[in-house]
Amino acid sequence: MIPSVLAHQVQQGVKDFLRTTFPLSSPHFHGLLEGLLARDGGLFRGPYLSINLPFRQGKGGADFFPHVPLKFPPYFHQEQAFLRLSGDRPRSTLVATGTGSGKTECFLYPILDACYRHRGEPGIKAILIYPMNALATDQAGRLARTIHGNEKLRGHVTAGLFVGQSEKDPSMGMGPESIVTNKETLRLKPPDILLTNYKMLDYLLIRVKDFPLWKQNGPESLRFLVVDELHTFDGAQGTDLACLVRRLKARLKTPPGFLCCVGTSATLGSEGEKQRLVQYAREVFGEPFDGDSVITESRVSAGEYLADCFVTRRDVVQPEKADALDPEAYDGHEAFIRAQHALWFHDEIPEGGFEEPGWRTALGEKIKGHYFFQNLLKAMEGKPQGLGELLDRLERVTPELQGAPAEYRENLLNSLLSLVSEARVWGGGSEGEGGKGIPEADRKTAPFLHVRIQLWLRELRRMVGEVSQTPALTFADDLNDEQLKRHLPVVNCRECGSTAWAGLKRQKDSFISGNLEDFYPAFFGDDPKVTFLFPEEAGARNRPMESGISLLCPQCLNLTERLDGENCPSCN
Repeated sequence: MIPSVLAHQVQQGVKDFLRTTFPLSSPHFHGLLEGLLARDGGLFRGPYLSINLPFRQGKGGADFFPHVPLKFPPYFHQEQAFLRLSGDRPRSTLVATGTGSGKTECFLYPILDACYRHRGEPGIKAILIYPMNALATDQAGRLARTIHGNEKLRGHVTAGLFVGQSEKDPSMGMGPESIVTNKETLRLKPPDILLTNYKMLDYLLIRVKDFPLWKQNGPESLRFLVVDELHTFDGAQGTDLACLVRRLKARLKTPPGFLCCVGTSATLGSEGEKQRLVQYAREVFGEPFDGDSVITESRVSAGEYLADCFVTRRDVVQPEKADALDPEAYDGHEAFIRAQHALWFHDEIPEGGFEEPGWRTALGEKIKGHYFFQNLLKAMEGKPQGLGELLDRLERVTPELQGAPAEYRENLLNSLLSLVSEARVWGGGSEGEGGKGIPEADRKTAPFLHVRIQLWLRELRRMVGEVSQTPALTFADDLNDEQLKRHLPVVNCRECGSTAWAGLKRQKDSFISGNLEDFYPAFFGDDPKVTFLFPEEAGARNRPMESGISLLCPQCLNLTERLDGENCPSCN
């Protein structure tokens, strides 16, 4: 799958769907839909490209927690989280980092370390709340492997999954791939770490049969409360969660300021967003979050990433080979990648070895030394960029792009991005990052860089059309009050294709109102004030006025049967 090709196919598929779903047979509205589809930023935004450079490494090693060593040295943001969440007085923290950043490790290892240090003490020591059972189940397997793989944790730290779904064969004990899921076992012998969702936690606090689950908890037994994907708990759900947290602390008699609360969230942009998240967390958890409580990701800059990398290649695929850059010219994914590899690096991928890691790791080194790729990273400025703006920046330092057709420019960039997506780096293993000293057959690879293509599709709602000889379809929310006065809702019959303006008109009134807050309830309520306006062919104005034929003023939206002069009798 090539993301840039897929984005184009999705875009084309949506356009074809809309053309088929909304046929416009009225001559006056021909081109109405095409105008919207062709308008830059009209229906689609993007595609946007992001190339995520590696996360910044922390200063310490994998032995931050002596009893719970990590498999790899932590990232800088993980290390920051560990510093806040470790020790006897952990501080409430918000982890707002991107996909693949190791958010779970940020709170999981401090919790495991605390459970080990307090091993043997009864009661639930940490509660992990997930918005979906699927997430909780996935994390349960990860937690089981972590505990079972550590001889100090195995047999000393327990975890349980308590959700509404019942398994055919629930686990009554800890295993290599599973934690305790048998509900009766959990009630009789509460685990150190409880994974659940917020609705089930509500039941666990009020059902009589679940009372034994909390019986062994003292006021200071529960030390951690984690809410994964905190940003999904908005509105009424956020209020429910806030009330639930307060009931939990009241039930367990948790001292004020003792409970360490952790929330994970999506990445944040501005400083204002960070402060709003902190305030939201304070309201939800009812606990103090200081000004440094938000942990955000830290990635190396393009300059740091390329600091020790020399330029070894400068040649770019020439415009005369533009046809070879087109992914539609190939039978499949492998054929396309092989061709692009040869075009950029004049080298063939070994036959029969497409899935082998060797050429992919070598490809990463080749790409990193290419002048065009280095300029691409610098032009990205460490943030998502629209493809059009990005190509304009690259044009200044790439002669082949100057004055070249748009299709060649886009295909050239997509060709290199496809190779970046295929490339890998060695990583993993007990010898540290890079897996040095491990046989190649046993070494693991990771993506060279994470490439993401985003295409945004705008919802077709509150659509209006300008009242003019050449009407344009647009979003009412994009117009100011003055512009809205010259627009009306557009309706289309999907059986015959007839298209018209619509509005509200009182029986003895001449004004057509296009106020959407009034129009939609009236339209779906079969209100007799709903009026459809079908534009007549050119020249109808010069014919004698017939029944049902009127003149519509595009300035004031008033109808008139006759004109004594050239001007509208309502607004002149």
